[in-house]
Amino acid sequence: MNSRRSWLIWAIAIFAYIVGVLQRSSLGVSGIEAAHRFEVSASVLSSLAVVQIIVYAALQIPVGVVLDRVGPKALVAAGALLMLVGQVVLALAPSIGIAIVGRVLVGAGDAMTFISVIRLLASWFNGRLLPQVSQWTGNLGQLGQVLSALPLSFLLHTYGWTPAFLSAASMSALALVLVLVLLSNGAADAARADRVTTWRHAMHQLREALARPGTRLGFWSHFTTQSSGTVFSLLWGFPMLTAGLGYSPATASGLLTLIVGAGVVSGPILGLLTARFPLRRSNLVLAIVTMIGIAWTVLLLWPGRPPFVVVVILIIVLGIGGPGSLISFDFARTFNPMRSLGSANGVVNVGGFLASFVMMYLIGLVLDVLNRLRMDSGAASDVFAWESFRVALTVQYAVVGAGVIFLLLARRSTRRRLHEDEGIRVAPLWVALSRALRRHKI
Repeated sequence: MNSRRSWLIWAIAIFAYIVGVLQRSSLGVSGIEAAHRFEVSASVLSSLAVVQIIVYAALQIPVGVVLDRVGPKALVAAGALLMLVGQVVLALAPSIGIAIVGRVLVGAGDAMTFISVIRLLASWFNGRLLPQVSQWTGNLGQLGQVLSALPLSFLLHTYGWTPAFLSAASMSALALVLVLVLLSNGAADAARADRVTTWRHAMHQLREALARPGTRLGFWSHFTTQSSGTVFSLLWGFPMLTAGLGYSPATASGLLTLIVGAGVVSGPILGLLTARFPLRRSNLVLAIVTMIGIAWTVLLLWPGRPPFVVVVILIIVLGIGGPGSLISFDFARTFNPMRSLGSANGVVNVGGFLASFVMMYLIGLVLDVLNRLRMDSGAASDVFAWESFRVALTVQYAVVGAGVIFLLLARRSTRRRLHEDEGIRVAPLWVALSRALRRHKI
């Protein structure tokens, strides 16, 4: 644990995850090109991204069960292989139907990567270092988004669709080789001790993970913190910034990389706060969700087109939501034994992507409806008009708002279980702050 070899394993794992994020977010910088290449509407374009996210979310629990059975190395390798094939298919796709097949394969490979890497960390790190390494993993993994926003975008606009996506596929080929040669599940004895022995036992572990309120708290935390940034970075951010607000592709790409920068800065801080105040993690989650809601409200209600600084603030806040969502996996780790951690992480990871694909599709649907109404009134077609985005993006409030309600219910159940099992009573935040102030005065 926490050895030099641990850091080598982590480096290989984080590279595989960076490549996975590159493949996941590659459609975000090519949405307009995809609409033109395949001659599809906004709602059909959103389905290209949604199907990838649906596959990702649908496979999280099965992958979690398999992860507890076979270990992370096999799944990280399988994920790299599937994303390699998927990006090749997308690069050569002559129609939207074939492109969807490619994105299904990318979604399936992506589904195997992150929770396997998170599960791997628990075999190589421990103590207060573990939540911090988890934060670094999530933050550095978003460098894949930088690769899609800058080099991939450059290749796409300079050399065209096929060379750009074949180049992305080559990165998965490199990740596959490194994983097969260098990655390890952990000490042999520990790996055997933690791994379930039968599929029946694995399904039993899944049911136990689902029954724990701490797992549900992680699910709804991920649902509320991760989804808005995912919708923005994977599909609708680039069209909103370019066609909606009129920024150049280079400026839009730079703004998308700002999400990563915000996560890199805020992630270690959130990791330290998570380790230092484990009983206040849900308050951190709610604070992040509140910031995201305020930032979107200011942007969408601004008269006319919002100033550049308002857009930048929104993107920074969305960047904080990424590492904020990693707190969800700390809930899973805290309230589940190691033997079922893969299943619990799979359940948690469904949350943000479930919210994401619902919002992605609804935004595309609203954009098409508003454009149809615009054309019926005699105006020219403009699917990605800012006024349309201003309305369509409000669907986030309904989805995330529902998630916050369930988060509060899961937190109450988790705190009740914590008191029953360990005698720990978590006072409301205002009570804890009041006590701390009184102690400080004394």
